[in-house]
Amino acid sequence: MTVTSCELTSELLNLPPLVWRYKPNHPEYVEPAMIKIRIHQRALASLFAAALLSAGCATVNLETHVAQTADQALELASNEDNIETAQAYLLRIASRFQDQSDHTAARTLLQSPQLAQPAPGLVNQKLLLAMASATALEDGSWAQEIANELTPSTFVDYPADLISRAANLQADTYSLAGKPMPAAMTLMLLAQTDNTANAQQIHNQLWSLLQQVPENELSSASTDALGYETKGWLELARLVQTQEAGIDEQGRIIRRWQNDWAGHPAAQVLPSKLQLIATLAESRPEKIALTLPLEGPLATAGKAIRDGFLAAYYLDDSADRSETDIRIFDTSGTSFSELYRQLTEQDIDLIVGPLEKEALAGLASMHTLPVPTLGLNYLPADTTPTEGLYQFGLSAEDEARQIADRLAAEQLYQALVIIPDGEWGDRVEAALQKRMVANSGVVLDIERFAREDNLRAVTADLLGITVSRDRAIQVERTIGMNLEFEPRRRQDADAIVMVAEPTVARQLKPLFAFYFGGGLPVYSPSIIYEGTPATSRDRDLNGVIFTDIPWVLGDMNQLRARATKSLSGTRGQPGRLFAMGADAWHLSKRLPLLKQVEDASISGQTGLLTMTPEGRIHREQLWAQFQSGAPEVIAEPITEEAESEAAAEAGTTDSQ
Repeated sequence: MTVTSCELTSELLNLPPLVWRYKPNHPEYVEPAMIKIRIHQRALASLFAAALLSAGCATVNLETHVAQTADQALELASNEDNIETAQAYLLRIASRFQDQSDHTAARTLLQSPQLAQPAPGLVNQKLLLAMASATALEDGSWAQEIANELTPSTFVDYPADLISRAANLQADTYSLAGKPMPAAMTLMLLAQTDNTANAQQIHNQLWSLLQQVPENELSSASTDALGYETKGWLELARLVQTQEAGIDEQGRIIRRWQNDWAGHPAAQVLPSKLQLIATLAESRPEKIALTLPLEGPLATAGKAIRDGFLAAYYLDDSADRSETDIRIFDTSGTSFSELYRQLTEQDIDLIVGPLEKEALAGLASMHTLPVPTLGLNYLPADTTPTEGLYQFGLSAEDEARQIADRLAAEQLYQALVIIPDGEWGDRVEAALQKRMVANSGVVLDIERFAREDNLRAVTADLLGITVSRDRAIQVERTIGMNLEFEPRRRQDADAIVMVAEPTVARQLKPLFAFYFGGGLPVYSPSIIYEGTPATSRDRDLNGVIFTDIPWVLGDMNQLRARATKSLSGTRGQPGRLFAMGADAWHLSKRLPLLKQVEDASISGQTGLLTMTPEGRIHREQLWAQFQSGAPEVIAEPITEEAESEAAAEAGTTDSQ
């Protein structure tokens, strides 16, 4: 059988990899010196193919051939005279790469000049493949290019068995490109087009997208919208977003919209988050047991939390005083497990407390909790909580994680850390270290200190001055001469994390400058600030950036104004605990919402509150910087993601 060079190339390229082994007893064994020869046939085929293709061979059967690399596919396609055949081949190979989860190779083909202008019959296939790889790779710039070729109805042109996939990829592409409105419009059309689609899933995703649309864009779109379904969705989003109302008022808005739009698909299948909001008032606890230590060493904290809880309750216009019954129990000097057993035998809907860590650990060891409980402290991070147990407090770990995130956002990846000794410092250190590593950062050195320590020596150690001085002394001893020596701090640090109370921090900050670290930015948790301005004492802290709760740093609000005027103990650390008590009241009404809706949050007095799947409440605080001895609120850092989104938005505006 005669085989042309091109036929040989095709055959070789399509053969599976084989390994030949020649042994002395093999009938074709010839050379005694050759014990074993291994030839990887696919590698050899590639070499033959390259040589033959460079010689002008282009008769490989592209309808059946399977390229092993993107470069090989592009080379073969470039030698095909029929452009549509070559493009179809590249799309088939790109699809094969996607099946193998190699979206990088698929992108190389899909973005190649050979597919820049696909034949009319291949446009939709290329678009579908491009959306799949762009979203898989989270390639925002590519998604923006693709989005410019789309309209919300583009997916309708696909065959019936591909419509759902095309619509979802289209919505994901729009979303990745920073265009939530057309992404939402795509899903609205899908809900109308595909009767087999999961309505609840589509409505949940659609609502999540509408929440990302800026208010002015949403209002404009709602005014110009055509079609019953579209207009209804946009009207619902506009009403919920533009009303500066709490959860309870939002519930009334949602129920009113359902009545006005009774025939709308969303009125019949509300997004999960809206279902919870609409029914929250019906499911909120009416009989609450507030369990706190009111005597003993924790009495000050317990009373501050109690006062904050009750103050927030009495200022809450949505609270039904005729139905709500708050009972207060003193946990000091008593067994909380016994108290809990007694409360479960009463008509109690929710228990708020305990504050004591030991009591909370006792609850965690129970198999089940008959009554849902909002604990006012946190279990160790490696503890699996019992179902029905929620945890909330002023967590130092939350602040440590927030500091690590800010360092990463400002591209400060190498930090020096100074933290006080003790169990509290251990927790801060562990949380900071873990988040720094997760953010691709590194803690270069950690110095722990006690009250009686020499802070000069601690600071010198932290900045590497001690090592520098010891090195100079060793050199002098080696050469037997006295040297003129000026110590140098270590040069690999980007920032300092200072965890210290104000009296200590006021000593440390000047020492950083004394030991040549004055140019390093310094970050601290809220422990650095007493909570009330002290400009004459805090001038030594100028430049320090720290995080604290909205109660301390935020604009004046009704609760803080009235509490400060009428109550003592609402400033400093007692004030922070008062704010925690106020947030405990608002959490008591919204635990199901935070638990069941992933992106649900509450703007509280102690920060933006969210819940993990394990029932832990996390807080995102504000940021401030000491200037002229007083804290000035500063903005969140602009991350690379935010910069790219802003650039995309600017590009969209320019194109319009």
